[in-house]
Amino acid sequence: MADVDIGEMVKAHYRSGTYIGKVIADKGDRYVVEVLAVKKHPMQGDLHNPHQTEGVFFHERKALAFGEKTNVKKAAVHRFTETVPDYADSLKQAVEEYKQKLSQEDSAYYQAALTCLNRLEKAYY
Repeated sequence: MADVDIGEMVKAHYRSGTYIGKVIADKGDRYVVEVLAVKKHPMQGDLHNPHQTEGVFFHERKALAFGEKTNVKKAAVHRFTETVPDYADSLKQAVEEYKQKLSQEDSAYYQAALTCLNRLEKAYY
């Protein structure tokens, strides 16, 4: 993975979500990325015990906000050369894609994750 320069547009994977943003600082082993769009909504549930609902803390994860700055490991940052989509449109699309994925299987995990996502959508999006 080649280094990217300050000011470059990137796709960054962070805490199970994927974002499009601009590199605003180099912090050694990480880049500071300013979020401009959402490519993939973060997963719901316990990342250490995927697809489980019993005996785990079921995390509810919001997508990072427009303009939010986050430290991302350099290995998880890649150049982005396409047109950067509108944040609100990209968030809506990422939520819809995740909902479709969660609707394809009828399990306790998928139902709990879909419930979390619907709650996030009503409260924040």
